Amino acid sequence: MKVAIIGGTGRAGQEISAELARRGHQVTAIARHPEKAVQHAAITAVAGDVNHPEALVAAITGHDVVVSAVMFSDTDPASLVDVVRQSGVPLISTPEFPKEYLPEASRGKAFLDYLRGVDDIDWTYVSPSVFFFVGPRTGSFRLGTDQLLSDADGKSSISFADYAIALVDEIETPRHSRQRFTVGY
Repeated sequence: MKVAIIGGTGRAGQEISAELARRGHQVTAIARHPEKAVQHAAITAVAGDVNHPEALVAAITGHDVVVSAVMFSDTDPASLVDVVRQSGVPLISTPEFPKEYLPEASRGKAFLDYLRGVDDIDWTYVSPSVFFFVGPRTGSFRLGTDQLLSDADGKSSISFADYAIALVDEIETPRHSRQRFTVGY
């Protein structure tokens, strides 16, 4: 599968790129600083910016899926959805932020609310846990819907690596079309 990742050099974007490459997918990591992309034969780094929609359409057209791994404060939902419409590629949105930061979380909610009104493209919105951290790839996590996931001690967390596994699982076997789902331990 060919997957384009807008924000492919951020913390989430790098883990998602690596997970996709590990599973044999072809990845286009689109970023303002493509030199920071994960180095792998299956990953092509392309210069691009979420604020330049014309270039994004060209960069993502021809892919099977596009993943948005950029901060919501950097993204206009209407512009991103228009880019996806023009390209004809399904969208998976993943925030590049710890949800505990209220201003960014508020923008994320607005983005999700906008997506919920979009019915002419296939989209999925993946929410991390409160503590979104650089950590090991364990492959052991839970999925939820709109509820915050937490462990027996009340801690809500997920590593970027395990988050990437959940997102790539969704790309390979879609189960949340036009829905939000959460991932956590």
